Amino acid sequence: MTDGPAGGMPPDDGPRKPAARGSDLRSAHTYGKLDKDGFIHRSWMKNQGFPDRVFDGRPVIGICQTFSEFNPCHSHLRDIAEGVKRGVWEAGGLPLEFPTISLGETQMRPTAMLFRNLMAMDVEESIRGYAMDGVILLGNCDKNTPAMLMGAASVDLPAIHIASGPMLNGKYRGRDIGSGTDVWRFSEAVRAGEMTLADFMAAEGGMSRSPGTCMTMGTASTMACIVEAMGLSLPYNGTIPGVDARRKAMAHLAGIRIVELVKAGAKLSDFMTRAAFENGIRACAAIGGSTNAVIHLLAMAGRAGVKLDLDDWQRLGHDLPLLVDLMPSGRFLMEDFHYAGGMPALISEMGPALFDFGVTGVSGLSFAEIAAAARNDNPEVIRPLSNPLRERAGIAVLRGNLAPDGAIIKPSAATPELLTHRGRAVVFESIEDFKARIDDPRLDIDASCVMVLKGCGPRGYPGMPEVGNMPLPEKLLAQGVRDMVRVSDARMSGTAFGTVVLHVSPESHAGGPLALVRDGDVIRLDADAGVLDLEISDAELAARRAAWAPPPRDYDRGWYSLYVDTVMQANEGADLSFLRGRSGGVVTRESH
Repeated sequence: MTDGPAGGMPPDDGPRKPAARGSDLRSAHTYGKLDKDGFIHRSWMKNQGFPDRVFDGRPVIGICQTFSEFNPCHSHLRDIAEGVKRGVWEAGGLPLEFPTISLGETQMRPTAMLFRNLMAMDVEESIRGYAMDGVILLGNCDKNTPAMLMGAASVDLPAIHIASGPMLNGKYRGRDIGSGTDVWRFSEAVRAGEMTLADFMAAEGGMSRSPGTCMTMGTASTMACIVEAMGLSLPYNGTIPGVDARRKAMAHLAGIRIVELVKAGAKLSDFMTRAAFENGIRACAAIGGSTNAVIHLLAMAGRAGVKLDLDDWQRLGHDLPLLVDLMPSGRFLMEDFHYAGGMPALISEMGPALFDFGVTGVSGLSFAEIAAAARNDNPEVIRPLSNPLRERAGIAVLRGNLAPDGAIIKPSAATPELLTHRGRAVVFESIEDFKARIDDPRLDIDASCVMVLKGCGPRGYPGMPEVGNMPLPEKLLAQGVRDMVRVSDARMSGTAFGTVVLHVSPESHAGGPLALVRDGDVIRLDADAGVLDLEISDAELAARRAAWAPPPRDYDRGWYSLYVDTVMQANEGADLSFLRGRSGGVVTRESH
């Protein structure tokens, strides 16, 4: 018996030349070379069982994989990746999966936001360094979506985002409960003596019933819906539940579509336009989206070279109505939103007066076409313009001597009566100070006070954690108080609620006016007028500033040190200063 080609392997339909071969694809500069370098690149790839024919000049599609058992929102993404691969193979491409950092919002300490920019760097350099022609960005949990898009925008290859999809609705004693939103409610109920610890623990088992992200309109669902509204994903990417077979089918279609985009030469920058960002801001208002969308879109725009600032959020989004009745601003959950018609139905209800129907996204369809094919199957969940859940519900931008570079508040999640308020400041110098004193019966605080938290901005914490929705004092909870005005340089979970002023810029650690607030100062909030003021004289403010000393430096090595030295403020997106803009995808030097 004689061996066939390759030591007993059947012939691969006869001899084939590698890709070069005339291909002008980016991958051809790696897999199409007829020299030592080409030999190295192809030969080592063949140890995975690839035949020579896959290096014939077909598009190579990277699948940026964020699966991790430390990230429960992404625990099903290996299966979703298989759907992508089927589509890529069907369209004549070569799918290759590669890992990146996975940011598990509920698991990482001190905060996943500290590592968003690190993940963006990892994604950027992986896309640039590997020989891919287009990329599928697979993942969703809060910071993962903006991080992947930031990295991809810096290289600017064809790209499509596929979200993890939300979990199934939480269940507890015959009713739906929502991720995060009901955690905050139940926790305060326990502290107020209205819920037993045993009942609290019983609810824990029914909240997260399947793989996927928070099924409230938290940051993960907000970013997935915004990305869909920007045209950076296929329709329904924002809402199909993570375990619904239609998500894997959509992944299959995305695999086909990314190959088509590569062949058409359509880069991410062709879709990540100013008009796309404007649609994203409008959509955020209509869905009652997370305040974290502000900081993420600002960072994404900085990578894409699109001018975007806080004033755009105020101008484009603040006056828009809330149309989706979904926690934390409403009653329903993401499953209900999807079954009602998802983002296409919402965009149809918004109409061309509130949404730019002329934008065409990665699907190849204009939003006019997507809206025309949509149907609203539950007007209770997706409200028509004539019956909004709330008027003028978009995120409000605040300015004043307490936030000269801006701060934000989410009116749809706030107590309307508190959106105009004057109160005495009760100041906590750090998160540790807050935790030590908040439930002390001797704390001088009442329901009219304004709770102020310092040291939780990008540099101060570091990483800007989601602690802005400070729990209320137990003694006030016992009196029936359920909301107070709270002000900080921190962020807040998209699942949370309350009259919470966030992202105060500059942050206290950088010497912003927030650092100068003292107990007893009067703070004035007027969300409708966009005002956040500390009612002291300019002379007093200047005297306090002159006496202020910057906090000592706590981090001298590694990522923490690089981050603290180079992170920008919240009003600029909190990216690293040296990462703004694009570096492109050209790498001319070889590795051997």
